Amino acid sequence: MLKVISDEADFIVAVKPAGLSFHSEQGAGFVALLEAQQTYKLYPVHRLDKVTSGLIVLAKSSQAAASLTELFSNRLVDKFYLAITEGKPKKKQGWIKGDMSASRRGTYKLEKTSNNPAVTRFYSTSLGEGLRGVILKPFSGKTHQLRVAMKSISSPILGDTAYTSSPSDRVYLHAFALSFQWQRQDKYFSYLPESGKEFNKLVTTDAFQHWKAPLNLDW
Repeated sequence: MLKVISDEADFIVAVKPAGLSFHSEQGAGFVALLEAQQTYKLYPVHRLDKVTSGLIVLAKSSQAAASLTELFSNRLVDKFYLAITEGKPKKKQGWIKGDMSASRRGTYKLEKTSNNPAVTRFYSTSLGEGLRGVILKPFSGKTHQLRVAMKSISSPILGDTAYTSSPSDRVYLHAFALSFQWQRQDKYFSYLPESGKEFNKLVTTDAFQHWKAPLNLDW
């Protein structure tokens, strides 16, 4: 049973588990499973990588989908992610910017140029044992953007073996919160990760008490 955290007139907000494909591949994907559960058609307006868990907005009509897609395309949706990374990062907070280009085996890399850059800002805190808890806000919408960003500062997301991290029980990237305006109303949704024992360490830190309301952070 997939979790729906908000059922609005024009859209629903649901939680995609880590490891479940967004679209159907060998088996039914997240959208197809959610449609079967809700018993009506849904219109995706953004997506998450298979390895990433967290919040997804799905429209209930093509008209709502067009409007929501425009919000996402125009960067009018604030998105916040939680991650656990490993290794010593080159910096503990700040901006990560650069063009992205295709690399080997479906991965990407961050370049030093900035013609059409991926832009990310983050804060992090030590979790001990060579791990860091991270909150990230993407200011662009590139494929694998956050995974590439953290790899570029020598602190790849735990479990993300495609980007040279150690294997783990999951890839530790979670779409934690979303904020946007809809029909002149401010909408805000957040949901803590349900899987991943290392996430349990993050949510008990003092730093996370400040991160719980990400709109209040200095982005």
